[in-house]
Amino acid sequence: MKSAVIVFPGLNRDRDMIAALTKVSGTAPATVWHQDADIPDVDLIVIPGGFSYGDYLRCGAIAARSPIMDKVRAHAERGGKVLGVCNGFQILIEAGLLPGALMRNMSLKFVCREVKLEVVNADTDFTRGYTKGEVFRCPVAHHDGNYFTDGDTLNRLEGDGRVAFRYAEGTNPNGSMNDIAGIFNEQKNVLGLMPHPENLIEAAHGGDDGRALFSGLLGQAA
Repeated sequence: MKSAVIVFPGLNRDRDMIAALTKVSGTAPATVWHQDADIPDVDLIVIPGGFSYGDYLRCGAIAARSPIMDKVRAHAERGGKVLGVCNGFQILIEAGLLPGALMRNMSLKFVCREVKLEVVNADTDFTRGYTKGEVFRCPVAHHDGNYFTDGDTLNRLEGDGRVAFRYAEGTNPNGSMNDIAGIFNEQKNVLGLMPHPENLIEAAHGGDDGRALFSGLLGQAA
């Protein structure tokens, strides 16, 4: 699987994502600085977590308007895969690649802890490493992860199998509607999620529950 990780000023999970992709695929991803003119020909583009541009205006709002996002959008329109984690999810929403909004956590506090995730749709390239209904552990670390959208959009997300992951067993850390932790675009080649699967892929992390997301993508590319 050929991949690229896009780096914006203020991101702090890019090295974690690069390490995860390298360990699972055996090949280091390309690293693309936000001011680069182009993105290499890859199967997967990842926008990792952090605090792009210090979260000024809104989380992800400035990064979403970077010229490199036009390349990300074109990649997605060609059917290429795009993954946004945490701030990456916020950027994808601000860029219009995913619907809805990610608001301040209901507690009004930054949350950093482990949660449980339920796999809602396992029939996608991103989630085929899991089984439908499977519950696994995953860390979260965010201040603005409270997913919200209008009723019609929510019904479409639920009805069209576009909810990827749901917070399970009462571990919703942010008040997200319907316990939504991650969603797909209409074609299901763009995935955004608030939890950090890249931080739970090996024994040194305390478990490998997040590894299946990356290994499933690797198997699909192969």
